Amino acid sequence: MKTWTRRYLISIIPALFVSTGAYAQDWAPNKQVTIVAPAGAGGGLDMVARTMAKVFDAKKIVTQPITVENKPGGGQVTGTVEFATKEARNDHKLMIASTPFILNHIKRDGNSPIGPDQIYPLAMLQVDYGVIAVRADSKFKTLKELVDAVKANPASVQFLGGGAPGTWDHLNTILVVRKAGVDTKAFKYNSYNNGGEALTALLGGHGEAMTSDVSSIKQYVQAGKVRVLGVSSPTRLAEDDVMKSVPTYKEQGFDVTTANWRGVFVGKDVSPAAKAYWGKKVAELVATPEWKEELKKQGVLNEYKDAKGFYAHLKEELGDYTDSYKELGMAK
Repeated sequence: MKTWTRRYLISIIPALFVSTGAYAQDWAPNKQVTIVAPAGAGGGLDMVARTMAKVFDAKKIVTQPITVENKPGGGQVTGTVEFATKEARNDHKLMIASTPFILNHIKRDGNSPIGPDQIYPLAMLQVDYGVIAVRADSKFKTLKELVDAVKANPASVQFLGGGAPGTWDHLNTILVVRKAGVDTKAFKYNSYNNGGEALTALLGGHGEAMTSDVSSIKQYVQAGKVRVLGVSSPTRLAEDDVMKSVPTYKEQGFDVTTANWRGVFVGKDVSPAAKAYWGKKVAELVATPEWKEELKKQGVLNEYKDAKGFYAHLKEELGDYTDSYKELGMAK
């Protein structure tokens, strides 16, 4: 589908979304609230869930106790499927997900039946850009040097990532080398269960380069353990003291931009009053100085969209990634 046609169709999405002002005074939680992170502890989703719980409580935006529940497995598939099927009417449960939620719905392997029409997208919260990094003592000083080596001999460079082929981590590298004319079938990529394991493998000498995101790699740059060769943002991250000197992929001749959003969802059949309540509370949360400071420390951008804007973003991304997956032979 042509992009303009897709955007036109998105613009006429029926009024599925609840106004935060219409019902927000009609409901409030009366017991413990749970935020589900469909991933293990310590990752990006877990960090968002715990930061939300912390600021909700500190600012008294939500006065009931809030717990975080980790549901790892299948690159978010296990947790999102369980949430969509078992918590569809649970007014007291939220879920955090990110770009792999969309990719899992369209890729051939490890496919998920859950897309943006099977749960309610409450709000987009932040954007985390991708990076390609090497060990601090690597012979590769620029992204071009690394990609030139791959192009000359794909078998000579082992890439590492925290997700299987077809995941966002994988796309963050394969779209770059594909721009350079590398045969992606010869591209060497080893996947691990998560980004932490991939980083340990990189530092242990089990590969030459890794794909990750800013929030996951930033502390290791500060510790002098890794060097980031490029960032997937459209322009340099000028407001980030650690990343502002890192050139973008585009600056280095690779016209690729990738972004890993993170957002919050509730069950599809949650009451309109609860949807309005949570939409209003999340809008209050992202406006607080405490939330903005936490995101700055993590190296992610505050990119809030309300329910309608988030849904439109998801549908557009669904079309764009489907086109990319078809070109790569990875679509279902």
